[in-house]
Amino acid sequence: MIEIYHNPRCRKSRAGLQYLRDNDYQFRVIEYLKEPLDSNSFGKLLRKLGKRPTEMIRTNESIFKSNYKGKEFSDDQWIKIMVENPKLIKRPIVVKDDEAIWADPSDLLMSFLD
Repeated sequence: MIEIYHNPRCRKSRAGLQYLRDNDYQFRVIEYLKEPLDSNSFGKLLRKLGKRPTEMIRTNESIFKSNYKGKEFSDDQWIKIMVENPKLIKRPIVVKDDEAIWADPSDLLMSFLD
């Protein structure tokens, strides 16, 4: 089953969701702002992505700029920060089996899902 970690207010996330709909994929939507991830789940998701937490931070968010920009944290600390502030997580993230992709732009889904 394909999963999409989605924020309906985000244009890029809506584009990823629309790609899945337009191409008739069966998928589950996880609105991670409403269904927050815990540190363990987010760590597993990062492993599927093959990314470190710092690679998945939305650095243009005001909370990042005011609280975290220029500061050093361990990967575990970043995971905790991102779980506590899920707006910091880049989106959309699409999971298929044991792999995941940050689907920005949504065209990346074509090669990932086929």
